[in-house]
Amino acid sequence: MSKQERWSKLLEVLAVAGKLDVEEAAVSVAVSPATIRRDLDELAEQKLLVRTRGGAIAHGVSYELPLRYKSSRRVSEKQRIASAVADLLGAGDVVGLNGGTTTTEVARALVLRAGGGPAERGEGSSGPMYTIVTNALNIAGELAVRPQFKIVVTGGVARPQTYELVGPLTEGVLSRVVLDVAVLGVDGVDPRLGVMTHHEDEASVSRLLAERARKVILATDSSKMGKRAFARICGLDRIDVLVTDSGLAPDMAARLTEAGIEVVSV
Repeated sequence: MSKQERWSKLLEVLAVAGKLDVEEAAVSVAVSPATIRRDLDELAEQKLLVRTRGGAIAHGVSYELPLRYKSSRRVSEKQRIASAVADLLGAGDVVGLNGGTTTTEVARALVLRAGGGPAERGEGSSGPMYTIVTNALNIAGELAVRPQFKIVVTGGVARPQTYELVGPLTEGVLSRVVLDVAVLGVDGVDPRLGVMTHHEDEASVSRLLAERARKVILATDSSKMGKRAFARICGLDRIDVLVTDSGLAPDMAARLTEAGIEVVSV
């Protein structure tokens, strides 16, 4: 297990249990207690946990994994979802992407659709294949060097956990654009309450992306189905398509279909 994988595992356990014991953690990832102590010291230096005698605790009551550590979870499912979402988008589309690991994979899948490297399209090209409107700094950074994409970044205040820009500046830009498609990653999907995320400021941006789009695609793995989160984005009536993995429960798929959503399982 690599150091990155080990850190992801430790942070995931911490997110669930709220604390870590050095000896137990060493057994769970099959390394020595001395290695775990070094790992915890380095994670504490990055302000990702608080060191205690014999282990570590999470910061505060609520704990959210930073995007760079969440990205190692359910990777294959997210890549399949992203590829299926890319298949639903057409050349020339204006696409809104909020932040998150799944929407980041969607951006990467679009790069493959558009021809790969930064110099693939030459002088004879007729312009960008996609216009991407995003509040995610990491997505904008990956796509900005590629002439196949026109990138519109919303502006706003950056959230270090997710690299998302939020706040009035973000909303000001989005209120002035029109999207063909909004692709949203979320933290929870409930048949009655709709789609949700952990933070109200991120929910506001995602809500506005949905409002400005002709079509809304929900891109999320099946672990989010039936889950609730703090901030509501919108009701299911605003979602046109759900793209998820094959782990979606049949009863949940039926309820979403009854709500008028096209369900794509990959």
